[in-house]
Amino acid sequence: MAADMKGQLIDYLKANSSIADTEALCKEKGWNHDTLVGAVKSLLAEEQVTATSMKREGWKLTGEGEDVCAKGAPEVQVFNFVKSKGAPVPNADLDAALGSVSKIGLGAAMKNKWVAIDKATKAVSTAVDSVEDEVQKDLKNLASLEKAKLDALKKRKMIQPTSLTAFKVEKTANFGAEKAVADITAEMITQGTWKETNFKSFNFQNVSGLPCTGGHLHPLNKVKTELRNVLTLMGFEEMKTNQWVESSFWNFDSLFQPQQHPARDAHDTFFMEAPSRAQNIPEEYLEAVKTMHEKGGQGSIGWRYDWSEDEARKNLLRTHTTAVSARTLYKLGQEYKKTGVFTPKKHFSIDRVFRNETLDATHLAEFHQVEGFVADRNIGLPQLIGTLRDFFARIGISKLRFKPAYNPYTEPSMEIFGFHPTLKKWIEVGNSGVFRPEMLLPMGLPEDVSVIAWGIGVERWAALLYNIRMIKELFSFQQDIAGTKKNRLCWLRRAEEEEEVKEK
Repeated sequence: MAADMKGQLIDYLKANSSIADTEALCKEKGWNHDTLVGAVKSLLAEEQVTATSMKREGWKLTGEGEDVCAKGAPEVQVFNFVKSKGAPVPNADLDAALGSVSKIGLGAAMKNKWVAIDKATKAVSTAVDSVEDEVQKDLKNLASLEKAKLDALKKRKMIQPTSLTAFKVEKTANFGAEKAVADITAEMITQGTWKETNFKSFNFQNVSGLPCTGGHLHPLNKVKTELRNVLTLMGFEEMKTNQWVESSFWNFDSLFQPQQHPARDAHDTFFMEAPSRAQNIPEEYLEAVKTMHEKGGQGSIGWRYDWSEDEARKNLLRTHTTAVSARTLYKLGQEYKKTGVFTPKKHFSIDRVFRNETLDATHLAEFHQVEGFVADRNIGLPQLIGTLRDFFARIGISKLRFKPAYNPYTEPSMEIFGFHPTLKKWIEVGNSGVFRPEMLLPMGLPEDVSVIAWGIGVERWAALLYNIRMIKELFSFQQDIAGTKKNRLCWLRRAEEEEEVKEK
């Protein structure tokens, strides 16, 4: 199938100079677009063509939408059935004739004042002479619909968003040439055929070459490695953090952070211009989060506001690694829903986050965050404090203070403070708390499971360990590159060991 498509593509390009749009070509020829793209990439690898991608977002019909296109909207089906009988129709007869469509269609038809029900006889009669099936017309003309109508159709689950990448394809000078050979063989040498053979050109751009001996580990990498070792020894498992661009849904909404929260403003968060909207949010989970924000559940009253899906789909540079924790907890919840078995977990992450902050001695616009959480039954604030004391003791920090705080997604919440010997003052080094049930329940986790969590900034601890007064001297354009070669090895010792050394 793929070989046939590649042959058809070559034949088309022989007759034409280029392909302006692969999607349009597939519609014209009746080809499968995915198969055509595979053939294009094959020619691209052989350097016979160049391809320019064109990403398009649109809408497609769901199964219910296709039924409406074929049979008409449920409310129109109800009206037509009653109209065809020429007399009031008992509700039971309507259900028997139209099935599940009856209930949906009757409600919509009554809302439109197309039909009426006699309260005494429960019979349905028409209230107008004729109706127009606007829904069916809209479904057949999705490309020209305004946003309000698209949102209404989506709410009725008749359409769903779709994404497609088309290509503009142009021939290169190598088009139609004999396929290039990668290796020379003994047979080519003995027979002399290597002289006429078309070999692939050497790639000098991506070769490894001799190893560079001038590089040195950055202080942050030294500290991150030590922190990773400490958390691994404490039994924590590292989460995948390779997604700097995140949706507002995972960064804020999944954490039960209201959409009116100041942290979601442009002066605190870097929003993406392209791609501006997220597409791959689980629909069932999205609806559960929406319900929890608007109405609450399991004893909570929620935030009581009209939750916006458009706001939730805005892409941004993640402001904290708690978005990573949210994705991991959601996977745990889905595993529990499938198996019915919950397994306690301890996870951590170390990676970069971004905030639109004013730069000073302790703040940067981008920095690294260490975050961990423990998910188990019968745990709370005592276990959180114990875990934090154990963690900080392992990295040599004994002077800690905890202060009650407020977070939208943890209750109770605590700020963590450590004493900076160079600045001679207490500085905030992290935040912690117990995740709220409003965050955990929509994920599918059991009601009796609690999650304790905390996050700290790596730069602040690196500055503390290396006696750096301004953290932008550690991670910014002001950093002294030469100083990286002279920085000491990072060795985090337990606080008790550090005190013993001082006594000697």
